[in-house]
Amino acid sequence: MSLHEITHTIMQFIENHQMWTLPIIFLLAFGESLAIISLLVPATAILLGAGALVGAGVISFIPVLIVASAGAIIGDWLSYWLGKYYHQTVISSWPLNQHPKLVYRAEQFFLRYGTIGVFVGRFFGPLRAIVPLIAGTMHMQTTKFNIANITSAPIWAFVLLAPGAFGVPWLETLFG
Repeated sequence: MSLHEITHTIMQFIENHQMWTLPIIFLLAFGESLAIISLLVPATAILLGAGALVGAGVISFIPVLIVASAGAIIGDWLSYWLGKYYHQTVISSWPLNQHPKLVYRAEQFFLRYGTIGVFVGRFFGPLRAIVPLIAGTMHMQTTKFNIANITSAPIWAFVLLAPGAFGVPWLETLFG
């Protein structure tokens, strides 16, 4: 099954079973933010699609924004915690041991940008879920990590939801 088919199937399920919308969005944002798992979870495409469902009036924006933010915060926090308490074991385990360049890039990114790097790292594809893990392995102060994590998650969720949430109605008035 392709990424497009998976995304389409989940979007249809959300549209037809709205009571599951918030748990699904939470789990997707959590998976997207969790180190390693993020490589397997097509959350970005689905959150963009969820924004379109918001724009079409199928689901509400604020609850989706809140649960997507919460899922992202908890996913990043768990990645940070795993890195902090299992540092080199995590780095030397599969699949990270198969991608030493990615780990090196994340370490260099973290060393160069620190707290701001954790904040900005949420918005950069492959680094998104590994930066919190690396922040943990490098023993970043928990308070600094939490500030970057908690402030960046709602912005990340908004950026993914907004095009569909606000673009669809705007396009309908423009072309409708």
